[in-house]
Amino acid sequence: MAKRGTTAKLNKRTLVIVIAIMTGLVLVAARLLYFQTVMSEELQKRAVEQQLSDTTLSARRGSIYDKNGNLLAQSLTVWNIVLEPANIKTEDDRNLITDGLSKLLDVDRNELHERAKKNNFYEVVKRKVSTDVKDKVMEFVSDLYKNHGVPVAVKAIEDYRRYYTNGNFAADVLGFVGSDNQGLAGVEYQYNDYLKGKNGRLVVARNAIGNEMPFPYEQKIDAIDGYNLTLTIDENIQSIMEKYVRETLKEFNVGNRGCAIMMDVKTGGILGFACEGSFDPNEPFVVADTKAAKKIEALPEDKQAAAESAELSRQWRNKGVSDTYIPGSVFKMVMASAVLSEGMISENTRFECAGSYAPFEGSPMIDCWESRGHGTETLEQALCNSCNPAFMQMGFMLGREKYYEYYVAFGMSEKTGIDLPGESDDIFFNSASSKAVNGMDLTDLAVGSFGQNFKVTPIQMLSACGAIANGGKLMRPFVVSQISDASGNVVKSTDPFVRNQAISESVSKQVCKMLQTNAISGGGKNGYVAGYRIGGKTGTSEKTVNEDGTLSSDYIASYCGIAPADDPQVALLCYFDSPDKKINYYGTTVAAPCFRNIMSEVLPYIGIEKVYTEAEIKDLDTVTGAYIDMKVEDAEMLIKNSSLNVKVIGNGKTVTGQNPSAYSTIPKEGTVVLYTEKDEKRAEVVVPDFSNLSLTEANNLAAEFSLNICIEGSNASDSGAYVKKQDIEKGTSVETYTVVTLTFNQDNSIM
Repeated sequence: MAKRGTTAKLNKRTLVIVIAIMTGLVLVAARLLYFQTVMSEELQKRAVEQQLSDTTLSARRGSIYDKNGNLLAQSLTVWNIVLEPANIKTEDDRNLITDGLSKLLDVDRNELHERAKKNNFYEVVKRKVSTDVKDKVMEFVSDLYKNHGVPVAVKAIEDYRRYYTNGNFAADVLGFVGSDNQGLAGVEYQYNDYLKGKNGRLVVARNAIGNEMPFPYEQKIDAIDGYNLTLTIDENIQSIMEKYVRETLKEFNVGNRGCAIMMDVKTGGILGFACEGSFDPNEPFVVADTKAAKKIEALPEDKQAAAESAELSRQWRNKGVSDTYIPGSVFKMVMASAVLSEGMISENTRFECAGSYAPFEGSPMIDCWESRGHGTETLEQALCNSCNPAFMQMGFMLGREKYYEYYVAFGMSEKTGIDLPGESDDIFFNSASSKAVNGMDLTDLAVGSFGQNFKVTPIQMLSACGAIANGGKLMRPFVVSQISDASGNVVKSTDPFVRNQAISESVSKQVCKMLQTNAISGGGKNGYVAGYRIGGKTGTSEKTVNEDGTLSSDYIASYCGIAPADDPQVALLCYFDSPDKKINYYGTTVAAPCFRNIMSEVLPYIGIEKVYTEAEIKDLDTVTGAYIDMKVEDAEMLIKNSSLNVKVIGNGKTVTGQNPSAYSTIPKEGTVVLYTEKDEKRAEVVVPDFSNLSLTEANNLAAEFSLNICIEGSNASDSGAYVKKQDIEKGTSVETYTVVTLTFNQDNSIM
C-alpha cells in the first residue's frame, strides 16, 4: 500500500510538472506568435531605429528676384554642428571634445559636457554656423583623432540661412523666414509651399552598441530645392520710391509711417511697394525704430517683453494691405465716375458752393474747406477745387443704393486678392437707423460723398484709381509674376485678371482728362511733372479713430494719380499717416511732392516720352555747350542762339573757362560767364535764402546776387506758388551765375 501511495504522489507530481512545462511552452509559443504577428511591425520599426541613424538633409529655399532678374533673397550655405555622444568612449575624450567645441562655437562648456554623456547620435551643438567656423571645427576634430586617438564624434550637416541682399529693401513685400526656414511674412509666407522645397534624408547603419557596421551601408535621398520667384517689383523703381517716402517721413515728422504703391494699370502688376519705417528681414526680430527701441529699454523689465512684441508686430505690418484708412478727397475721382456713368450730369451741369451745405432737411450745415465758397462750378471745377458741397450734391443725386453699387463696382467692398498675406477688409458704414440703406443713413451718404467716415485699404484705393485709368477695368493686383524651378523652367505664371468693368471706357477718358486738369491748374498742381501729362487728386482726411479705438485729431495726407493721363500706364498712391500738424498735414503739401518726385524719375526710366504744352515749351530750360578753347566771338554767337545771355571776363581771344560748366541745365534767358584768361580771379557770391518766395521775388533776388535759377515742381508762375526748397544751401559761396535749382509748391490749404 505504501508503494502504491508513493507512486501515486510521484505520478501527480510528474503530471503537474508536465502540465506546467506544457503551459509554459504554450505561453512561450503564444508570446512568440504575438511578437511575430501583432507586434511584428512595431518590433521591426524599433530594430530599424536601433540599427539606422537617420539625418535630415535640408532643402535649399528658392531665391527671389525682381522683374529684371536682380537677386533680392537667397539661401546661403551654413552648417549645423552635431555631436554624437555614443561614439565618445572615455571621460578624457569627452573633456577634450567639449573643451574645444565650447571655445570654437562660444557655447556653455558645462551644459555641453552634460549633453555629451547621452547615449545617442544626434545632439545639435550650434545651428547655422558659417563655413569658416565649420572648417575650424572639423580641423579640430581631425587633430584630436590624429594626435590623440579620440574617435570622430562631431559632424557638420549642411543647412541654409536666408539672406536678403539689400537689407530692408522691399521688406514688406519680401517678408522674412523663421529659424526653421519657414516663411513668416510677405511673399516668403504667401508662397512658402513653393519656396521651401523638400528635405532629404541620409540613413547610415549602426550595430548594437552604436558603431558603424563592418560593411558599408548608406542610403541617401537628396533634398529637392525650392522653386524661385520672380516679382513684378522693379528694383530701380522700388529704390526711387523708398528714397522719397523716407524723405517725406523725415521732413514732416510723420507719426505712423507711410507708403507708396505703384501699379501697372494694364496688368495689375505692382512695380513698387515702399512701406517705410519697417524692418530689416535679415534681422526681423530686432526693433528697427531706434526711438522705439530706446523707449522699450527704458521700461521696467517686466513690461519690456510685451512692449517689444507690440513694436515687432507694428513693424512687420504691411501698411499698404493690412491698414485701413479714410481716403478723403481722393475718393472724389470715384464719385465723379459714378455720376457721369449714370448720365446724371453733363459738362453744362452746375453746382453751387456757398462755403457750407445742408444736404438734407434737418441736416446740420457741413463746411467746405474754402469758407468763402466756390460759387458756381462745373464737375471739373468742383474736382479741381475739391469742393465738398458739390460732391454732396452729387451723392444725393446718386442716392444710397447707387452709391453702394459703385462702391462695390470699384472693388472696395471686398479684398483685392493681392498675393500678400494679411489683407484687410474695408470698413463701410453700419448705421443702426431703421431707415438705413446698405448700412448708410443720410449723414453717411453726405460725408461719404467726399470720402469721409468709411475706410478702405491703400491697395483698394489704388486699384480703383487703376480702373479709372484702364478704361474702367478693375484689375487684380499681384506681386509675383512667375514661379520657376532651379533650371529656370517656368512652372506657374500670373496672368492679368479683370475683376470687374467698373465704368465705361468713355467715362474713364473723361475722368482722366479731369484729373489731368486738376494736376495742371487745380488742387493737384504739386504733383505735376512738366511734359508727362500727370493726372491726380489730393486727399486730406481726418482720423476719427486710432488703431486702439481712441479718438484722434490726426490726419492722413495722400495723393493718388496716373500717368500719362492721355494713355495711362501707371497709377501711384502716396499715403502718410499722421504728419506733424505743426509742420503741415495737407495732402497737397505732404504727399503731392513725394508723388511728383517719384514720377519725375520713374517715368523717364520706363520710357514715357515727354510731350510739352505750348506754355511749357516757353519755360523749358536749355543746356549749355562746351565753350572752352573756342574763340570768344564763336562762343558768344552759340550762347546767344541758345536764348542765353553771355558775360565775358578778361581780354583774351580764347575761352579758358566757363560757368555754368558744359552741359549744365540752365533756364532760357540765363547767363553764361566766359573767362578768357587762365589766371583770371573768379568772382563769388553767397547764396541767399529763397525760401517761401514767389517766382517774381526769386527772379529778382537771383538777379541781385548774379545767380541763375532753375525751376522745378508745380507751375511756379501760378498765384500761390512759393519756393519749397533750394538745392544749394543758403550761405554757400559759389561762382557768380551758378545755377540754383528751386522747387516750387502751391498754397497748402486745398483738401
